[in-house]
Amino acid sequence: MRRTIRVFTAGVVLLLAMTPAGAQTKAPPETRNAALRYWLAFADLQDPPADKTVADLLEKTAAGEAAWNEEKLGGILDANEAAIERMQRATKLPDCDWGLEYELGPRASIAYMPKARVLARLNTLEGMRLAAKGDTQKAVDAWLAGIHFSQDVAKGGPLIFALVAKRGMLANFRALNEAAEAGRLSSKQKRQIEAVVQALPESGLDWSKAFWYEQDPIDVGVTEMAAAADPAAYYREIAGNPAPNGFTVPTTADIVAYHKLMDRVEEALRLSPETAEEPLKKLQESVKTLHPFFRDLTPSLPRLNQSRLELEAAREKLLHSLSAR
Repeated sequence: MRRTIRVFTAGVVLLLAMTPAGAQTKAPPETRNAALRYWLAFADLQDPPADKTVADLLEKTAAGEAAWNEEKLGGILDANEAAIERMQRATKLPDCDWGLEYELGPRASIAYMPKARVLARLNTLEGMRLAAKGDTQKAVDAWLAGIHFSQDVAKGGPLIFALVAKRGMLANFRALNEAAEAGRLSSKQKRQIEAVVQALPESGLDWSKAFWYEQDPIDVGVTEMAAAADPAAYYREIAGNPAPNGFTVPTTADIVAYHKLMDRVEEALRLSPETAEEPLKKLQESVKTLHPFFRDLTPSLPRLNQSRLELEAAREKLLHSLSAR
């Protein structure tokens, strides 16, 4: 009887040992949406330094205008280590949906954009810190993660998203280019960087898509303005300046004219920045003929193209530095 019990006990132990671990410890599926992780990274961010001198040094260093200063800036990165690392991990996820409430039109919250800008800058600085310590590979990984983060920041949003993304992407292009020109990159690292940068659009981001997203909030705004008790007051709230004398809500013809012109702008933004330069200048003149509401909310097209030119030039410069022997 004792032998039977011992055999039974041994069998139970063996059975438990053979049971797949996943059957009892299976974790729920992880999200594929990087934006959810970015939100957590934003929550981890620490308050920026109140000292204007240090704040200015952060900006200048990230822009490549000052060398890394461990004594003055190291503590800031230490305090934000969790946020930076969480952001870097999130860039490896395949999707990014910020969950914007498009139906709210111009009232949709984009309050996280300043946090995205801060986090992008801190990540660029983290790469600079690693490079200064001689850990070039981790520096490269940080800067490439920053490029991916910039792509994700621009997803699904209007031009303000693209402009914030442009700033972060430009900083990472410059940091990588400086490392390449200084001869600090191995052949393997150059290939790693080149693969990422070559896959980007010539002007870094999909500016035409961003401009397409720009229009929907304005359409919602027109509908809300037409239903408002005081359309002129609504105009002032959204446009940021008083309504012109004799102001009226846009008519159907005004709306059609606006979208026809915006379609032409989208087409121009699919061209290279050099090719689009003259068409966008002419379209800017046409913007003056639109209803005041549309005219005041349409961004400067030449300035927009200048942002595209800056990213294109920085991308080309980096690729050239990577190919130099």
